[in-house]
Amino acid sequence: MSSLNSSSPLPLAQLSKLRYSAATAAFQIEGARTEGGRGTSVWDTFVDTPDRVIDGSTADPGADSYHRWAEDVALTAGLGLDRYRFSISWVRVQPDGRGAANPVGLDYYSRLVDGLLEAGVTPFPTLYHWDLPIGLEEAGGWLSRDTALRFADYTALVADHLGDRVKHWYTLNEPAMTTLQGYAVGELAPGRFLLFDALPTVHHQLLAHGLATGVLRRAGAEAVGLTNNHTHVLAADDTAESAAAAAAYDLLHNRIFAEPVLLGAYPDLAALGSPELPIEDGDLELISQRPDFYGINYYNPTTIGAPPADSPIPFDMLPTPGVPVTGFGPDWGIMPEALTALLVDFHRRYGDALPPMIIGENGASFPEPDAAGRVDDVDRISYLDGHVRAVAAAMADGARVDEYTVWSLIDNFEWADGYTQRFGLAHVDFTTGERTPKASYDWYRALIAAARS
Repeated sequence: MSSLNSSSPLPLAQLSKLRYSAATAAFQIEGARTEGGRGTSVWDTFVDTPDRVIDGSTADPGADSYHRWAEDVALTAGLGLDRYRFSISWVRVQPDGRGAANPVGLDYYSRLVDGLLEAGVTPFPTLYHWDLPIGLEEAGGWLSRDTALRFADYTALVADHLGDRVKHWYTLNEPAMTTLQGYAVGELAPGRFLLFDALPTVHHQLLAHGLATGVLRRAGAEAVGLTNNHTHVLAADDTAESAAAAAAYDLLHNRIFAEPVLLGAYPDLAALGSPELPIEDGDLELISQRPDFYGINYYNPTTIGAPPADSPIPFDMLPTPGVPVTGFGPDWGIMPEALTALLVDFHRRYGDALPPMIIGENGASFPEPDAAGRVDDVDRISYLDGHVRAVAAAMADGARVDEYTVWSLIDNFEWADGYTQRFGLAHVDFTTGERTPKASYDWYRALIAAARS
């Protein structure tokens, strides 16, 4: 045990109860943006627009997993993973977001699924990880109710082809980030700047989840849920103004996404100006079908202060003081105990309405060389070790967590940050495509073995 962390023994009473996974996303690893009949997504348009991506990169060829998927499967098997979380590209399966499936795209994912099953790793795909077909975006995107209906159709195409072998599904990844970064402030695709006028995208994404849940269950799925980016919100100081601002941010980032799914109702949105959401009869019943799990992607806490007098939003996001940071700098503070607090808060806040939780993503980027024979990523190991222990602490305090997932299996294209950030357990040389396990890969393999011993 001491080889994993010399400071203290592993909390194996809790860690032995977890399943272990690692995650990737299609646009970030596949490359091959114009191969096999693949269509165009909002992210293709985003990366092809000058100055949108910090290093000018376009995600192609990237890690080239479209051609090198078998190497990724071998990495999952080498870790001893229970499950591999990957995403299915909507535009590779249904190039225009409407109409018939593209058999070439479906066959690619079929080979990946078969390879995982042969390796003894359960496939755990995500149906939507941000790659909305551009035609649907041009027709309104997630601001339009029709996009949720089209998502249900796409889900049926995938389930018809893979549902005989795939029984565990994520519907959506991080609807909060699509709303907040994609539509509200334009940092991510589709790059809109709508502020609170982006909030209809919350409801339509959650409606898409509800519709897809029914499709998947009718196709024989055993476990269906979604995963959201959640954060533990800290008030910058003890003033009433900061407390009110922190509550408003918690409402916007956490509660507006979780509570329709878990409680069947939206929270009071008065702190956000009481926006009207496009709810129709029966929507909340669809959205609140009890999920088989609730996924939480966690990276960092968020510190919130009172807003400046002329701010259009009721809070001010600040660096978390007194904590180390990842390669993203002061906005990504490292505070494992905030993950414990977040999980325990969900457990206490939602009680019996909360199904088992899954950590759908957890990881950190740090500066690393573009070409490397071996990366001794001790900072990543420290981050992961602290956060695994944070999960165990939450479990000891009553929170039910069934699975822990590292982001990411391999280095990838990190959205608007291009190739300037590396999250992988395995290093990828983006010139050659070669994968080389890092020290963190060996650490995670040892952790999994220890938890099973």
